[in-house]
Amino acid sequence: MLKHLQHEFVKPARVVILGARGFVGAAAAQWLVARNIPVLAIGRDEVDLMADDAVAKLATLLRPEDSLLVIAARAPVKNGDMLLDNIRVMNNVCKALAKVTPAHVVYVSSDAVYADSDGPLSETSSAEPSSMHGAMHLAREVMLKASTSAPLAVVRPSLLYGAADPHNGYGPNRFRRLAAAGEDIVLFGEGEERRDHVFIDDVAELIGRVLGRRSTGTLNIATGEVQSFRWIAERVAGMAPRPVTVRGSPRVGLMPHNGYRPFDPAATKAAFPDFSYTKLVDGLVRAAAADKAKSA
Repeated sequence: MLKHLQHEFVKPARVVILGARGFVGAAAAQWLVARNIPVLAIGRDEVDLMADDAVAKLATLLRPEDSLLVIAARAPVKNGDMLLDNIRVMNNVCKALAKVTPAHVVYVSSDAVYADSDGPLSETSSAEPSSMHGAMHLAREVMLKASTSAPLAVVRPSLLYGAADPHNGYGPNRFRRLAAAGEDIVLFGEGEERRDHVFIDDVAELIGRVLGRRSTGTLNIATGEVQSFRWIAERVAGMAPRPVTVRGSPRVGLMPHNGYRPFDPAATKAAFPDFSYTKLVDGLVRAAAADKAKSA
């Protein structure tokens, strides 16, 4: 749950973004800049958080009045080497925070920290990750909490989609690209898993609101609605400029999260009563329109 340290939205003096070139970082930066909030966008070209000089470089850039948005990660984590790299990155961030305490820290984690559940997950659900990706994020959350006295907020998004996603992961983003190319959309199994998908613009806005209210605590970023991958694929195919076939395929391995991962969005409503998540079908239309505008 979130606690706001400011009763109203107040523009941060400056937001320093680690991982500013990624999907979430770029969207957050765009949201902040559109509201005339100063942003220092830091990618690997500016500070390589794996390098020996990362602590000194980052500490030099940080100011006590800054808000620090930490997104930088090698993701999704698929093996032990990637896990250790992500821990090293966060260790360097924590060492820099020991030198300079900013006004606020926001960490973008993941819903992967939660154990599977038959019912809706909330911010009080058990954090028992079953994947190295979830273990990485939970470990980094703990590292930040132990390393800084700055007010800290942790946001945990569910599955993200949007036009600028660079990962092309299974789901709306890959489906749109396949449909645009006139290729079949091939599902894992029959696409029966039901998941909560969040539009990237909503993620950026909620991060911006957390920064503006100088919030502390934990917030899941999830709509509370679940749809199957087949449902999504069929909607995407229906928006394609030419006929696209949606078909299943033999499933390899177990169905992730037992095929069902719902969330309770009550904490979002309590923290930001005037905020509404984008409906999945509307987000798919907006993402498709952005794809078309980009290719025009």
